[in-house]
Amino acid sequence: MDYFQYYDLPLSFLLDEADLKRRYYAHSKRLHPDFYTLESEEKQAEILEQSTYNNQAYKALSNFDARMRYILELKGLMPEEGQSSLPQEFLMEMMDVNEQLMELEFDFDAEAYANVLRALERMEQELLAEVTPTLVAFDSSPTGNIDLQPVVDYYFKKKYLLRIRENLGKFAGPRG
Repeated sequence: MDYFQYYDLPLSFLLDEADLKRRYYAHSKRLHPDFYTLESEEKQAEILEQSTYNNQAYKALSNFDARMRYILELKGLMPEEGQSSLPQEFLMEMMDVNEQLMELEFDFDAEAYANVLRALERMEQELLAEVTPTLVAFDSSPTGNIDLQPVVDYYFKKKYLLRIRENLGKFAGPRG
C-alpha cells in the first residue's frame, strides 16, 4: 500500500495539506502506544510498525519536494543517483551563478550577495510556474497518463538550486 492509499487520498502533487494533517493525526491517535499497553508484545510491535509507517508517510507527503520525489518514484521515473541529466541551457546559466558564488567567497559584497539571492528566487519561481500546468493536469487526470518529464526536470533543477543556496549560505554569507 502506497502512502496515498494509506491516507485514502488521490495520487496528487498538489495535496490539501490541512486534510493530510487531519488524516495523519487521526492515524496517530488510533496508533498511540498508550492504547496498547495491555496487548501482547506482538500486537505492540505491530502497532509500533504501523505508527512508524504513519510517520514516514506523513513526512513524505507533507513536504512538496518529498511528495514530488515519492510520486516520481511510484511512477518509476526517478533515475538512479547520478544518472539524471540537466539541460545544457540550464547548466550554462548555473555556471554563471557558480562564478558569482566564487567571487563572493573570495571578496564578499553584500549587494552582490543580495543579487544572487534574488536571482535564485526568480529562477525558482519561474521553474515552478513552468511546471505548474503539468502538476495540475496530472492531478486532474483520472488516469494520471500525463507526461511527467517536465516534473522530473523541475525536481532536479530545483535540487540543483537548493545546493547553490546551501553553498551561498555556507561560503558566501554575510560576515560578522
